[in-house]
Amino acid sequence: MKPLVLLGTGGGLGRVRENLLALDPSLTILRPGEAGAQGAEVALCWNPSPGDLGMFPKLRLIHSIAAGADQIFKDPSRPAHVPVCRIIDPDHRLGMIEYVLWGVLHYHRGFDQMLKNQARVVWHRPGQQPAKQTRVGVMGLGELGRAVAVQLAGLGFDTRGWARRAQQVEGVKTFQLAEFNEFLQDLDILVCLLPLTTETVGILNNETFAPMTKGSVIINCGRGEHLRRDDLLAALDSGQLRGALLDVFEQEPLPTDDTFWRHPQIGVTPHIASSASYEVIAEQILGNLKRLDADLPLANQVNPEQGY
Repeated sequence: MKPLVLLGTGGGLGRVRENLLALDPSLTILRPGEAGAQGAEVALCWNPSPGDLGMFPKLRLIHSIAAGADQIFKDPSRPAHVPVCRIIDPDHRLGMIEYVLWGVLHYHRGFDQMLKNQARVVWHRPGQQPAKQTRVGVMGLGELGRAVAVQLAGLGFDTRGWARRAQQVEGVKTFQLAEFNEFLQDLDILVCLLPLTTETVGILNNETFAPMTKGSVIINCGRGEHLRRDDLLAALDSGQLRGALLDVFEQEPLPTDDTFWRHPQIGVTPHIASSASYEVIAEQILGNLKRLDADLPLANQVNPEQGY
């Protein structure tokens, strides 16, 4: 195996390198500009910059170190013939379930209002609504979305799921692409777990919010580009939305002067809804390196047209 090159920014790449070398000390893992990096056959990526992938003419595999690969497909220099793979970790699924259930329960039980009451020293006991009377919609029924929807249904929520194609999910009423407006009708909480594609950019907008119940909530764990921020702010101001829990943003880290930080109806978390373990990331990458050398089908390969 020729050298591997690390593309992007963030401490995650360093941790992946450490875990890969622990599994196979014979690997050569370099940064761009280091001696021998130009001959890299595999790129390990986390938010690579446009133009990065075109710098390595011998690439045979581009591997995301995360569940998403949208940043890779944003690079116009990406060689179209080179396969792209991503990480799928069962613990990633569990983390997302925890985050979304916390978010849904936070709003369903009115904890957002009770925290405000505490700050104002107000004792007020809000009424409770049974879960079966709260309509929760999950956009995206991939591995994460399906798992989240099943858990919500298991707690008794009136759960809907929306995906490109018709699907069967136990306890969940599902809708396909053309049934989007029907899916949205009278939703109380909308959860976005979509991949980022040309079709899903900006999908969290005024047209999406309008059919939902007045005073409803959105939870975005997909990508920051799914959300039209001006539409969100307008919907919060008008009362169409009561709150938003956001874990992903167009620019990360979120700038300190961003309106979202201080908006009383927006919850901000720093892209921590869920993540794969570095041990699993290294194991899956190493498995694909072996498959690549043996000319075997790769695991978790991304469809370039769909972006996932």
